[in-house]
Amino acid sequence: MNRLQNAWKRDKLQLFVSLPSNDEQLAKAAIEEGADGVKVHMNVSHRASGNSFGPLAAYRETFEHIRGMFDGPLGIVPGGSLQDIHPEEIEALPDIGFDFFSIYAFHMPIFLLRFPKLARTFAINSEFDLRLIEAAGPFRIDALEASVIPGEEYGSPLSFADLLKYRWLVQHSGLPVIVPSQRKIVPDDVPSLVDCGVKALLIGAVVTGNQADEVRRAVAGFREAIDR
Repeated sequence: MNRLQNAWKRDKLQLFVSLPSNDEQLAKAAIEEGADGVKVHMNVSHRASGNSFGPLAAYRETFEHIRGMFDGPLGIVPGGSLQDIHPEEIEALPDIGFDFFSIYAFHMPIFLLRFPKLARTFAINSEFDLRLIEAAGPFRIDALEASVIPGEEYGSPLSFADLLKYRWLVQHSGLPVIVPSQRKIVPDDVPSLVDCGVKALLIGAVVTGNQADEVRRAVAGFREAIDR
């Protein structure tokens, strides 16, 4: 079974790390400190980190090295628009060892729904009509990324209103829900996220920073909180 699908069978909250750049040292730091999964990027400009990512060919060797570092779920954001996602690159991802793609619903071309070798996850933003979530079931989606914080609020503290939204998505989507760290989530927030019923916390640049030592400290703190 796909590594991401296996991860959802575990009772404990999963700790995923979205790398702020496609860098082996950042991946090594995250994995050594206990990350359960890792996500990388291509063909996209990333708001939280301020980085722009190029085509698969620029990173293939790096991705292969990251895959060799651990046996957990490895995911990728394959593009930042419908036009940036290329079938020939998607076809190459399973051979590198990717388990899933992660993409905004409005950036997802239809052919990705018919590609059986990768688990399917999609993200929604703050403007998405949440009522549409209940229609996702027939499309064999493997997870929902709740990227529902407005961009101008990135880096602010987590609120009870956020928790209510996450809990609503868990209850109404019928999908494993991934919460990305658009807020400045801290280890003490972990019990509340668990109470929401989310399956994974995905920490990225807002929480981890951009340097290996920052990533190491952030992952270690969340790993301890989850295990505790």
